[in-house]
Amino acid sequence: MIRIRDPIHGSIRLSPDEMAIVDHPVFQRLRGIKQLGFADQAFPGATHTRYAHAIGAMEVATRMFDAVFPIERSALPWGDRVRLRQLLRLTVMLHDLGHPPASHSSESVMPARRLLDLPFEDEAEPERQANHEDYTVKLLLDSQLAGAIRSRFGDRGIEPEDIVHLLTGALPARQAGLSVDGIDYYPVLHQMVSGEMDADRMDYLQRDSFFAGVSYGKFDMSWLLENLGHQVVDDRAMMALSHRAVFAFEDFLLSRYHMFVSVYYHHIAVGFDSMLLRYHTEAPGEFRVPTDADAYAALDDVTLWSTLRRSTNRWAQWIARREAFRRVLEVGWTPTTPMLDDVEDALRAKGIEHFVCRDQGTLSKYYGKGEQPLPIYVFDEATRRSAPIERYARIYERYEQPTQLVRVYVRPDQTRAARRIISGMVPAE
Repeated sequence: MIRIRDPIHGSIRLSPDEMAIVDHPVFQRLRGIKQLGFADQAFPGATHTRYAHAIGAMEVATRMFDAVFPIERSALPWGDRVRLRQLLRLTVMLHDLGHPPASHSSESVMPARRLLDLPFEDEAEPERQANHEDYTVKLLLDSQLAGAIRSRFGDRGIEPEDIVHLLTGALPARQAGLSVDGIDYYPVLHQMVSGEMDADRMDYLQRDSFFAGVSYGKFDMSWLLENLGHQVVDDRAMMALSHRAVFAFEDFLLSRYHMFVSVYYHHIAVGFDSMLLRYHTEAPGEFRVPTDADAYAALDDVTLWSTLRRSTNRWAQWIARREAFRRVLEVGWTPTTPMLDDVEDALRAKGIEHFVCRDQGTLSKYYGKGEQPLPIYVFDEATRRSAPIERYARIYERYEQPTQLVRVYVRPDQTRAARRIISGMVPAE
């Protein structure tokens, strides 16, 4: 076993075969992708990478699996337990492979998804633009990493297609490998990969708050894991949580909510994101995202910053020199807010260059939007009954409406003029 020292989770153990995947150039690329994009412009310590997050999330997923399927009382046969545990570790470790430079900001210049020649279509949006998840699938199936996975783990019943299916659920031919003795374990494993309380979130909340130097992302992970299990419903294994840990689950949701409002949507990071989008719009094709898997694996933050520094485009130069547009107004927003249009009209009339950003902080990325995740069940040991967690966690009701944020940014040399205009329009509180 190889041990990696991590500031969040301590000593993380990896097998030689797992280290071969970690050392592969496609995975090593994540060393060059900052976890939080432009957030380090506001939080100087937030320069940590997707590489560290991927390994940390794998460790959390392992702890989740061992809590749900403890060795001493697991219903899984030993061989199946070892195989599913290994599949989960690999899937979570590789779940962020496709992130572009500057995190989500560069997804705006990704090509059409159909050009990636993936083995399955997006039936809901067949002509949509590709995103980082599509590129993760592309790298898993079509890059040199696919061969490394087959050679290291194929004899244990794990192929790249199995990882893709656990990530996306889009390769039903691989589903049989996730069923044991008539029980489908895909739901609970997928919930550990991507769900309301998954390993990804459990790692990034702690890691991002640590490196940003804030306390918002802290929650009681050990208590959640101690009370984690699974519930079989209609021959499908679902994640379950003891009723004793519902308050810790609510705290976990609030941690994510506060991190979004305070860190992920910090006005400086959002401003740079918007400037990068305008660079891509004004200089189309200057920074290209290739459709070839191995060419994409050579793309990282250094590539983007080198392109920005060489560019003669004004937005590129402003970003490279950290001449950020300044926030001159921040208010709550609804579609009926009339003041914003008046502010923009007044700024245009005075020739002040500006842009507007709208963001919203939500407690859950699922509930309240029509899209429902695989349910987490709450189990009451006293009554021996269980129910979906939203019946227990009243926090969904309290935070059903998202926090709306609207910001107006102006060119740095026009900041004073813009503030004078806005101060005469916005009523005093």
